[in-house]
Amino acid sequence: MTEVDAYIDSFADPTRSMLTDMRRTILAAVPGLEEVISYGMPAYKRGHILVYYAGCAGHIGFYPTASGIQTFRSELLPYRFSKGAVRFPLTDSLPIELITRMVQFRAKEETEKESTRAETNGPKSKRSGDRLT
Repeated sequence: MTEVDAYIDSFADPTRSMLTDMRRTILAAVPGLEEVISYGMPAYKRGHILVYYAGCAGHIGFYPTASGIQTFRSELLPYRFSKGAVRFPLTDSLPIELITRMVQFRAKEETEKESTRAETNGPKSKRSGDRLT
């Protein structure tokens, strides 16, 4: 059993069921993501963390960072949201298609940032702790 399995299993339904749906949606949106626990929540990364989610009282919290919220702001109007988080009520179905697009947006955004970092920094000649031979 993974840490994320244990996290999800610690909740009763309907929260557990919705967390399972959230997990399945994120992993299907961008194959190959690494699944970790960060800040006590499931998180998904490819190099850098793309999104988090959490079971909360009365809702599922989804944390696609500020850029994810800003980009999809008009589609999030039916939900309570803040700069970096959105609340999906336990009484509603998860907006699977919207979550999928938000995760894909974050993956693309991080890929572009990584490309820009590589162009700006050039090849790495020596990292701290590496020995030149």
